[in-house]
Amino acid sequence: MKTITIAPVTRIEGHAKITINLDDSGNVAETFVNVVELRGFEKFCIGRPVEEIPRIVTSICGVCPWHHHLASAKANDAVFGVTPPPTGKKLRDLCQSIAFCSDKILHFFFLAGPDFVMGPDADYSVRNVIGIAQANPDLGKKVIRARHLGTQMLGIASGKAIHPVTAVPGGFSKPLTEKERDELKPMAEEVLEFAKFAIGFAKESIFPKYQDAIESIGIIETGFLGTVADDGSLNVYDGKLRLMKPDGTYEDFPYDQYTEHIGEHIEPWTYLKFPYAKKWGDFNMDLDGPVGIYRTNALARINVCDKMATPLAQAELEEFREKFGRPAQQTLLYNYARLIELVYNAEHAIELLNDPEITGKDTRVPVTPRAGRGIGCLEAPRGTLIHDYETDENGLVTNVNLIVGTTHNNAPINMAVKQTAKALIKDGKYDQGILNKVEMSIRAYDPCLSCATHKLDGTIAVKLDIRDAAGKVIDTLAN
Repeated sequence: MKTITIAPVTRIEGHAKITINLDDSGNVAETFVNVVELRGFEKFCIGRPVEEIPRIVTSICGVCPWHHHLASAKANDAVFGVTPPPTGKKLRDLCQSIAFCSDKILHFFFLAGPDFVMGPDADYSVRNVIGIAQANPDLGKKVIRARHLGTQMLGIASGKAIHPVTAVPGGFSKPLTEKERDELKPMAEEVLEFAKFAIGFAKESIFPKYQDAIESIGIIETGFLGTVADDGSLNVYDGKLRLMKPDGTYEDFPYDQYTEHIGEHIEPWTYLKFPYAKKWGDFNMDLDGPVGIYRTNALARINVCDKMATPLAQAELEEFREKFGRPAQQTLLYNYARLIELVYNAEHAIELLNDPEITGKDTRVPVTPRAGRGIGCLEAPRGTLIHDYETDENGLVTNVNLIVGTTHNNAPINMAVKQTAKALIKDGKYDQGILNKVEMSIRAYDPCLSCATHKLDGTIAVKLDIRDAAGKVIDTLAN
């Protein structure tokens, strides 16, 4: 047996390696996506005042601090039994959509884009955002400008773009002045123009060239999970959860009932948990008959929603569904779905900035510490984000459970890697282009592994291989 190791997986957030075991014929026998980092936030939040947690969890990840911040604030609202005033909720929603725009630009152009703009077989030295900028300077300038605008907008709206502190239990800590709103409006309009450019550019110059890849890389069939409003439209800040089976049938449920629908499985070879749909049967991610497996993130949200709540995004959704149906299963379509979401969130930010309530002065309600349980849920760019806290009578945290977007996608990522490796590696033959395509099946999910690794309960698996000078394993130590 021969083992191929891809380490580290590149152009993702966090650290992982792919282990591919070949049989005696040189064909793929098994694959593993090994996540080799641990954060432990679930454990060391215990004992803290619950109102501190929205400020602590922003350090889980520098890529998506806003989404953890807002989910934590929503969990705090539930712990304290309060409802933020309309202006406080809309300010949170505004920051959510602005942060979404920045993240979509980051992933498509900085992380996934080089595979498409430069080509999956291009040398790795140019298959990156610097290569894009060198090959197409005008495109590079537009991308950097739009990404910078998102950061500026968050700074204006909240006072702090990274590691925010502005969402508090009961609402938002500061109102938005009319001067700030007037400053934000043209910036939001410019981001929308970029979003329209980006999806047009991708549909004309990128996706048509890679139809074969879309139909062959990471092809698996799963269910999907995402958040929708009461009318079934996409909502990334609040709503009900919709769990869709592979055949398109679905069940809606309040997110504070997530434990009735979602179980969590563990395996000894990774620090990530494996969420699964409990009502669909016992967990099984066998390619020939997966059970309980669903996906989150952009493609999932595009699949589960009935419609988009903004006109340009709705037009894009209709075009997408005409081409690929509902639910669309092709993994690389995550990249297409992200651009539809970029359009939606840019439009939604403008809607909020035009709402007279956005500059209201009543942004928060008072809270009093108490014993309770609170569940906060919203859509992070990488999928449905759940924060679940319990407190004692002094408001100190006694228990924390986090399920983040990448954790939901752990099983699908492993399945997609296995399918791609089996399809491309034959008779022991492979090259760097093939191995990069295996990585592309992970990259499509835009995993955030810092966000996804939390559990710290004494059962963490540690394995140490000792090799001789020739690289042969001579001993293995494991707990």
